[in-house]
Amino acid sequence: MNLPLGIEDIKKILPHRYPFLLVDRVTECDGQTRIKGYKNVTGTEDFFQGHFPGNPVMPGVLQIEALAQLGAALLMQRFTGQHVFAYFAGIEKARFKGKVVPGDRLDLDVLVTRDRGKFAIIEGKASVDGQITVQATLMCMVGQ
Repeated sequence: MNLPLGIEDIKKILPHRYPFLLVDRVTECDGQTRIKGYKNVTGTEDFFQGHFPGNPVMPGVLQIEALAQLGAALLMQRFTGQHVFAYFAGIEKARFKGKVVPGDRLDLDVLVTRDRGKFAIIEGKASVDGQITVQATLMCMVGQ
């Protein structure tokens, strides 16, 4: 993986597209266990229309989805050329600790803690300006 990866590079790895692609850049990756990146949060995101009018806040579940997508980008490197997808298999210990609002850069950090080939457990945390906004344990499965 040649870093940094921009949005077009990420689209070659992940099947997600606007408005559901939630990773804008991959900044670090050791190739096996850790990956970092970010999402630039703008005021034009569709979810801000209803969450919440006059007080826009990025939904916590979308922050977790951004972590899962970054983790999937790490896992999918192993399956280049294969027609497979990374899926959620579970979420544990999700803790929401702060707001994410338009203008923020949501920094994403994912660590693989258990790896069984097509199944992995990852620890993810997202932050804005060094303050954690969400952290969770995610289970991911690669399949068709």
